Amino acid sequence: MNRILFGKSEIVDGLCTFSDARAEHVREILHGEVGQILKTGELDGLIGTSEIVSIDAANGAVTVRCDHATAAPRPWIDLILAPPRPRVMKRLLPQLAALGVGRIVLVGAEKVEKAFWGAQLLKEEVYRPLLVDGLMQSGTSAVPKIQIEKNFRRYLSGKLDEEFADSFPRLVAHPYRRRELAPPSNTKLENSKTRKLENSPTPLLAIGPEGGWTDCEVAALEALGFERHSLGSRILRTDTATVALLAQLMPRFDLEGRAEGAPA
Repeated sequence: MNRILFGKSEIVDGLCTFSDARAEHVREILHGEVGQILKTGELDGLIGTSEIVSIDAANGAVTVRCDHATAAPRPWIDLILAPPRPRVMKRLLPQLAALGVGRIVLVGAEKVEKAFWGAQLLKEEVYRPLLVDGLMQSGTSAVPKIQIEKNFRRYLSGKLDEEFADSFPRLVAHPYRRRELAPPSNTKLENSKTRKLENSPTPLLAIGPEGGWTDCEVAALEALGFERHSLGSRILRTDTATVALLAQLMPRFDLEGRAEGAPA
C-alpha cells in the first residue's frame, strides 16, 4: 500500500478509524505510532496525508486525522475488453486500476467463455476491492468504472460511438496487421506540453479474448475507426498483452502521470 484509501463514509469530522487489512499494514509494515504521517486519500476524491491519532492496543484499530487537499492523477485511457477466465481477470483488475484505466467495458466476443458471465467476479462487492488494491499500490484514487455488454455486435452498432464519441485514438490490439502503424499522434498531441489537460484526447483500446478477435470482429471495430495495433507476432495471454500495451501507450497519453521534464 503506497497510499491508504478511505471511503467517503469512513471519514467523519476529519477523522477515520479502521481495523482491517489497512490497519494491519500500518501496524506491521509501516510500524505506525502516534504522530506518524501516512500517505492517504479518499476513494474517487482528493489525496494527501493523515496523522495517526491513536492505535487501539486491544483491537488494533487505527485512528487518523485526514488532510486531503490534492487532486489525484485522473485516468488517462479507457478499455474495451473481451474478458479472459475469471482467475486471470481477478489477477488483471488491480493492474488496470494501477495503470490508470478509467472505464472498462467487458464485451461478449465470440471466443469469450459463456460461463464467464455467471462468475462471482462480476459482482461489484467482489471486483471493487481488487480495483482499490491497485489504486493503493499506484497511489491514486479514481476507481475504474466497469460496464458489462454481453452482446458484442449490439454494443458496437449502438452504444459504443455514443459513449466514446470523443475518444482518440481508437486502437484494436491484434497481432496481425496489414501495415506498420506509427505511434499514435496527430495535431492534438503535437503540443501536449502546452495544451490544457482537460482538452487531452483519451485513447480507447480494444483487447480481445484469449483466442483473439475473429476477422469479423476486427472488421467491425475498424468500421468504427479503430486502427490495428500490435506488439509483434508473438501471441500473448490477455493479461500480459493488456499490461504491455498500456505500458507502451502510457508515456504518450498519461500527461498527469508523466515525470516532470519527460518528453511529450
